[in-house]
Amino acid sequence: MSSPDWAAQALQSFDAVVQATPGFRSRAGQRLMAEQVARTFSSATLGKVDEEGGEPAPTRAIAVIQAGTGVGKSLAYCAPAIALALSRGTRVLISTATVALQEQLVNKDLPALAALMPQPFKFALAKGRGRYVCKLKLDRLAGTGEAEGEGEGDDDLFAEEEAAARAKRPRHETEARIQFYSTMAQTLSKGAWDGDRDSLETPPEPEVWSPVAAEGASCTGKHCPAFSQCTYYDKRKELVGAQVIVANHDLLLSSLGARVLPELDNCLLILDEAHHLPATALQQFACSMDLSRITWIERLSSRGLRIGALLEVEEIADIPKHSAQLRQTLQDLARIVMDVYGAALKSQKDTWGPARVRVPRGELPEQLVAPLGMLAASADGFLEALRAISKALRAEMREKPEEAKRLSTLYAQIGMLAPRLEELHATAQLLLQDAPQGADRSFVPAAKWFTLEVDGDFIVVKAHASPILPGTTLRNHLWSAVRGAVLTSATLTSCGNFEFFLREAGLHGDDAATSLEVASPFNYAAQGTLISAETHADPKNAAQFTAEMVDALLHDIARVEYGALVLFTSRDQMRQAVDALPTAMRSVVLVQNALPRTQLLKRHRERVDNGEPSVIFGMQSFGEGLDLPGRLCESVFITKLPFAPPDDPVGEARAEWLRAVGRDPFSELVVPATAIRLAQWVGRAIRTEEDQAHVYCYDKRLTRTSYGQRLLKGLPPFALEQRAPL
Repeated sequence: MSSPDWAAQALQSFDAVVQATPGFRSRAGQRLMAEQVARTFSSATLGKVDEEGGEPAPTRAIAVIQAGTGVGKSLAYCAPAIALALSRGTRVLISTATVALQEQLVNKDLPALAALMPQPFKFALAKGRGRYVCKLKLDRLAGTGEAEGEGEGDDDLFAEEEAAARAKRPRHETEARIQFYSTMAQTLSKGAWDGDRDSLETPPEPEVWSPVAAEGASCTGKHCPAFSQCTYYDKRKELVGAQVIVANHDLLLSSLGARVLPELDNCLLILDEAHHLPATALQQFACSMDLSRITWIERLSSRGLRIGALLEVEEIADIPKHSAQLRQTLQDLARIVMDVYGAALKSQKDTWGPARVRVPRGELPEQLVAPLGMLAASADGFLEALRAISKALRAEMREKPEEAKRLSTLYAQIGMLAPRLEELHATAQLLLQDAPQGADRSFVPAAKWFTLEVDGDFIVVKAHASPILPGTTLRNHLWSAVRGAVLTSATLTSCGNFEFFLREAGLHGDDAATSLEVASPFNYAAQGTLISAETHADPKNAAQFTAEMVDALLHDIARVEYGALVLFTSRDQMRQAVDALPTAMRSVVLVQNALPRTQLLKRHRERVDNGEPSVIFGMQSFGEGLDLPGRLCESVFITKLPFAPPDDPVGEARAEWLRAVGRDPFSELVVPATAIRLAQWVGRAIRTEEDQAHVYCYDKRLTRTSYGQRLLKGLPPFALEQRAPL
């Protein structure tokens, strides 16, 4: 079948689903988006192509689609994509940024679509391995409540830095943990729990879950004695039989080349909430290493030597040398970092979080270069020896299945610590990245920084490095493998165009990429009002502005009749507003983190349903993905323009590089990023075609500055009302 025929057939499937949907309402924008999805996926060449054998180069097709609130984008991409995948004998991989959208797709949207489409299809949820329990670890912990004993045969399931916390743990807490793990193991063995952390009635804290979480480094797969009862591999089997897989951006990027998800050159990739993709890419490819807590190296060395000797692995001969060199070099690095940066780090005693010093222009002091080179070389040699041991262990498992449990334990003993060595190696390499000889100013350095924090009586020094351009990272690691993709979100344009997102996502100048803006069906001018509630104080004068803003905010929220949302840009700003609340208003306000998010939102809905006023005070995480239609959110109050905090080392390094090449980071980076964030915040106001809402902004820069006018271009066309200071 030709590409146009595939596209037409996919669009027919979409039309049939829409017409069969109860309460169907025709949406021109939704169909326009479905057309673009069908056209994009039908034109992409999938599967292996033999260019040497005379086959033409594969066609890549990527669509970037902004679909305003109310368009119905999930149906617009799911129906045509799934129809095409079934026709072409391939699969659809949907990646989201949030668990909420993953669950909506798997529990609501896809079941509803499957009931309406003529061809049956299966769908499955893909999560990272760490969301599932490891039965071997759980069985062991159910007996002790601790993960690390004194014997050499014990697994290192707790991070070294938690040793002090474990020693101080009260006996009753240890007993409670043993009981928790025992109950979890019994529930799993009875089939009353499926082994998924998220399906527990009360998901445990990371400190409690981490010791029993499945991890790739310590997993022996089919050689594990508990393989037939493994939750993770059961879920993997579901993925194999599914035509539609719902994953997330973290898993997508972390599993590139690992065969966990469908091969990207032979599936249809959909990235929803795509505006998160650049930030996720930077997080995935950043790395760090601890220069102070290094006793794990000795444990890894002794385990490697012992297990390697059992298996007669020749490559272990150099492990003692590599281990000693690593320990000495890390100590040297910590000392040099404190010699060079100690004064600056120690001067930040009153700051929140670890003290931090960034390396200007990514140019390391000369005295750090040689030790980092030795570190990278020693880590590389050590890793080679561990790979040889791992290979020998897997071979032994194949030959002696009756010894699977003993061999799996040995594998886990090394696997628990090996990722730290891999991270150390990666960090050293990125820190050593430097401009090649003769490189011009356009060379993009990595962000490099050091941190200092005090853990009890112990001083912890860490080294960090990260790429600064997400677009370059995505172009090299993701788009080079993708044939057909759709990226969508309600906020992909910034200041009225796609330019910023295309650069951030690595698609600027890519001939395969096309963009489409699908307007919301809402009549924003009639449904909403944007009130610029100005203050006398300049927002840059934080103390004076916050005091004046809080007065105006309290005046305005006193008139709230039903539901409202107040969004703050800092914890301190929110604290001052809470402190200023009069007694009568305190019972009306729900503050983020005072209750778990689900409970807070439940209480908010109950109050509004009872005809009572309810005002949520929240920060960035409440400014996105929150769906409070109708009376649940009749007013949104934006206390200050949501510029990113100025203390992000990656952002600082990027701004520094932009200035060095004669570009303006504020105009090119800060304003466009703020525009997307502001559009998300404003988007909490109108959620349906019946909603009526007011959006208040207390930052006069929105209407009084040239960049404010750029920000306004990216917002829905509300009726604008300017209010003089109170």
